[in-house]
Amino acid sequence: MAQSVLRFRWVSTLSIVIATVFVATALWAHELIPSVADLSVENGEVRLEIDLNAEALLSGIDQSLHDDSTGAPAAPEYDRLRALPPEDISTLFIDAWPDLSAGLTLRADGAPLAPRLGVVVAPQAGDTTLPRTTRVRLSAPLPADAETLVIGWDGAYGALVVRQQGVEAPYSGYLTNGDLSDPFPIAGGGVASNSQTFMSYIIIGFEHIIPKGLDHILFVLGLFFFSTRWRPLIWQVTAFTLAHTVTLALATLGIVNVPGSIVEPLIAASIVYVGIENIFANGRSRWRLPIVFGFGLLHGLGFASVLGDIGLDPAIFVTGLIGFNVGVELGQLAVILVAYLAVGMWFGQKPWYRPFVAIPISLVISAIGAWWLIERTLL
Repeated sequence: MAQSVLRFRWVSTLSIVIATVFVATALWAHELIPSVADLSVENGEVRLEIDLNAEALLSGIDQSLHDDSTGAPAAPEYDRLRALPPEDISTLFIDAWPDLSAGLTLRADGAPLAPRLGVVVAPQAGDTTLPRTTRVRLSAPLPADAETLVIGWDGAYGALVVRQQGVEAPYSGYLTNGDLSDPFPIAGGGVASNSQTFMSYIIIGFEHIIPKGLDHILFVLGLFFFSTRWRPLIWQVTAFTLAHTVTLALATLGIVNVPGSIVEPLIAASIVYVGIENIFANGRSRWRLPIVFGFGLLHGLGFASVLGDIGLDPAIFVTGLIGFNVGVELGQLAVILVAYLAVGMWFGQKPWYRPFVAIPISLVISAIGAWWLIERTLL
């Protein structure tokens, strides 16, 4: 009896911890997005057009440590900057460029280049819970006999997507943790191999779930806490996977285009639904699979926005799409595995598992989804 009481207290404490972490993250998380650099060579100079989160760079958030502004010491300054008008952001970025430029690496045949800052264009401040993308244009004189380029920047600036423009078989790369690109030919022909592309997009897909996809993590946890039996979980995950694979491909191809202002609130609503149904369905619902499939279609549109931000090159479309999808699936399976090892394996068959673990955590999941739904529609 005493041992059962101890286990109950341990599970209750774990549930409270999970709930607290998720609620705090949901209320305060502000996503930090990767930067996208289009690189071209024209009239004897290298030109860069970079879409980036200027507020994150200006506030000094170390994006190698933080995927959103939660817990970052510079979070208050980051929030203040996001409310400023665009002309103020442009001015602040120009003033800070001498320091920021030290984190950018650009080399021609191994020799460093010194990019000059040109135009800085920031959009109007909108929803301050969402990142604002500022466009920065840079240029640097290129030695006449240069054959290769290397690009990268400090890991504190976050991930950098590089897309070479204006050549055949262009180089493209997804650089993280301060990594530099491999030297790629200025004249083109530096396209990555299929295996390199496949592996890089697996990483992108996995990172979109862990640690960046909190809404997708909550939805998958909602699937996990529906029943203690594996069969319903496997069927749900299969339906969800098939559905988001379809819309991910269609949206990436441009066949389906639904605005994020519609998709994101519906994703939040899907989280609310799975949590509530967990509470009342007791692991049995004939509508669960078709509804999960429908929600999978929505989540696929959300996944597609990531590939849209990166700009998946048509030449690597199939390889990149499959790799990204594999990464997403590995991320989802990792979420399920962690949940199983944390609570399911030890307590899933206990009579008090559902009332004291599954239902409270499902309630928290729905509450977070409800907050997001309000935030994405009314705030």
